[in-house]
Amino acid sequence: MIGYDTTAALLILDVQNDFVDPAGSLFVESSGSLVPRVNIEIMRALSAGAFVAYTQDWHPPSTSEAAAKGPIWPVHCVQDTWGAELHPGLQVSGPVVRRGASGEDGYSALTIRDPDSGQDVPSPLLAMLEERGVERVVVVGLTLEGSVKATALESNHWFITSVVSGASAPMDREPGTGTRAVQELRDAGVTIG
Repeated sequence: MIGYDTTAALLILDVQNDFVDPAGSLFVESSGSLVPRVNIEIMRALSAGAFVAYTQDWHPPSTSEAAAKGPIWPVHCVQDTWGAELHPGLQVSGPVVRRGASGEDGYSALTIRDPDSGQDVPSPLLAMLEERGVERVVVVGLTLEGSVKATALESNHWFITSVVSGASAPMDREPGTGTRAVQELRDAGVTIG
């Protein structure tokens, strides 16, 4: 079991209606028991004095990038819609960092990719971790092969990083992508709990 203390941070990624609710536009079928499991991690982290933060996909209704490239994903987590809201069963006890609000791209919660220049710059979340002197990062949420993997791999450059696989769910659009993501994380030195 992954432990927490005052030098740790728990990052909860994109536990939003569009991903977790069956009526959501990009429903992750394996997310059924995700919210209670994530809430357990939140309670464990808070009781140990760890920093807890959340991300929220927050896309504009349309962006020039989406129009130019064509849709990779169905429209999801559009600003100020039910689908973009954090799931009502999720315990929210820390700052929420919205991602994609200005059309920026990328899966990691720790950097932002400018849609025009393609350059990655640190996100507000990375600054929060550095300001608090965080040494260890634990990542949970959605999706295991998307934002969870990208954030954990990037986090591993700066922090000791873990992923709680039971509190993360794969989309598995292609069979086995979640399993491959776990192996890739292990190969990179990320602890899987």
